[in-house]
Amino acid sequence: MSIFNPFTSDDEIVRIGHGLLDRTLPKPDWTHAAHFAAALWLFARCPEVDPFREMPGIIRAYNEATGVANTDNSGYHETITRASLRAARAFLAASTSSSLFLICNALMDSPLGKPDWLLSYWSRPRLFSAEARRAWVDPDIQDLPF
Repeated sequence: MSIFNPFTSDDEIVRIGHGLLDRTLPKPDWTHAAHFAAALWLFARCPEVDPFREMPGIIRAYNEATGVANTDNSGYHETITRASLRAARAFLAASTSSSLFLICNALMDSPLGKPDWLLSYWSRPRLFSAEARRAWVDPDIQDLPF
């Protein structure tokens, strides 16, 4: 498993998605790649779930179950979540593969795979402000392309 190809099967993506929803995913497995894997899985395989509406509650509940407080300084982050969901949805729509693990690996091999990708759009102080953690805050460097 390389950093750019973290997944070898769709079963791994499904395990992350189910683990997030039922709060059994081990905390060390909730990585940058896993965040995108869960988002792709929800968009592609769970039509009954609206990720934009439901992901805040899903992540907050998962955080609480794994001992992470949802505060102005830790836990759920609205702006990062919404930007990442927009990125995942756009990446999925542009993909020609039906395999989620290949899509996720390609996403991780793109600029989105870098954990600091959002700093191309938001300044660090704005992105990591309590305001951006609580609610969507528009980018202050450049608009998101998706």
